[in-house]
Amino acid sequence: MATRSANMKGFFKQKKNTKSTSSNKGSSKRSPTASTSPDVTQSPALISHGSIDLKGDHDHVEEVLRQFDMNMAYGPCLGMTRLSRWERAQKLGLNPPNEVEILLKGGRVTSECLWDGRV
Repeated sequence: MATRSANMKGFFKQKKNTKSTSSNKGSSKRSPTASTSPDVTQSPALISHGSIDLKGDHDHVEEVLRQFDMNMAYGPCLGMTRLSRWERAQKLGLNPPNEVEILLKGGRVTSECLWDGRV
């Protein structure tokens, strides 16, 4: 097995980059990348914690309903309204939030789930 290893070293011979830079050996002159350059213009949506900031798109009511839509403990939400999903979860004893029922029966919110028409 040692002879194969020796043959492989010769086959995959690697060369080191021996080019030396000018007098500044310790510091490298690399151009700044987009992630490290502070003066790069980014859209306002990407500035908050490096991820998309969607807080301005909806209010507290919509946030509660989105959390309900994204919680898979109450079963899938595609193909049914939020209220029917809440009622199904209630029948199965999954204890969905009462706040969601109040919001949905109030009639001032959209009845379709967050994923409706997107998937």
